[in-house]
Amino acid sequence: MPVPLWPGVGEIRAVSLLDSIPGLGDTLGGAFYLHGEDHFRKEAAVRALVDAHLEAATKDFNFDPLRGTEVDGETLASVLATPPMMAEWRVVVVREVEGLASTKKAREELLGVSQKPPPGLALIMSCTVPSGSKAKFYRELAKHARSVEFRALSENDVPGWLMDRAHAAHGLTIEPDAARALGAAIGTNLGVLSQELEKLAQFVGDRGSIGVADIEAAGTKLPTQDRWRWFDLVGERDFEEARRTLPVLLGQGETGVGLVIGLTTHLLRLGIATERGARGLEQALPRHQQWLAKRVVGQARNWHVDEIDEALAGLLDVDRLLKASPHTDEHFLESWILGLRARAEAA
Repeated sequence: MPVPLWPGVGEIRAVSLLDSIPGLGDTLGGAFYLHGEDHFRKEAAVRALVDAHLEAATKDFNFDPLRGTEVDGETLASVLATPPMMAEWRVVVVREVEGLASTKKAREELLGVSQKPPPGLALIMSCTVPSGSKAKFYRELAKHARSVEFRALSENDVPGWLMDRAHAAHGLTIEPDAARALGAAIGTNLGVLSQELEKLAQFVGDRGSIGVADIEAAGTKLPTQDRWRWFDLVGERDFEEARRTLPVLLGQGETGVGLVIGLTTHLLRLGIATERGARGLEQALPRHQQWLAKRVVGQARNWHVDEIDEALAGLLDVDRLLKASPHTDEHFLESWILGLRARAEAA
């Protein structure tokens, strides 16, 4: 049955992968179906599963890496039927499984092994399902194999993922503002972010902590204003600074619609914090955003529920105007911010 995998789990060691994903536990062997858009974590899981099954001394005899875009059905069948040699397990990794979806023989072989794996075989299938595909083949693999979906990481998850990754892979802490700045500079490409962390780990050495100054000193060009810090300005009710830095943010490529979405998310977090407190907000946040709870609760102390409702209603109007009016994105967002400031001053 399909097993969801939250971002960041099972990336470093085979033990953490098998222990952390519900449905896998410590059971080895059988068929594993790893799918989704996040190639970095998916490939890390493949490597972890290979390491969990094979010993270095016999790996050369019992490891067959294949690609669905290069192997035919007959060869695949022959490899899958080969028993382990001088070891408990034989591992067959099939990457790009989507390349076999149009070959009947290959489909039958993979589904057959998924339904009834032969003794001593670990079949690890890595797949990116084509966008919009409704092929039964993929559903059947997810049904019969131990299935894990690696969804693409969102922008909002990147800082938390960086904090977890820095600790798990390098034994370091990366300050939240530094993680945000690095995420704003690099984006959601986890492979590149991982390389940046590797570089920063070497740069800070035994100091054990990465700050914004370290990222800049290591040569990464950071944006003048990152979107998360700008949302914090609104949350902290520093409306004048938010208005002043809005053109900087838009000049870096942010869009009005994107900022409206981000502001809406931030205000909703403030609303949950106001009504349910830190614990309620932490429970409502995705795993890699739970670190935000303490920060948002601090901001929420300066907001009333009716103010948040009014601000959200104003954002809905801004969203409509952005899509229908010839005026600039800056014009409507600045008007919204000035409205917040005027109401705060009147209160």
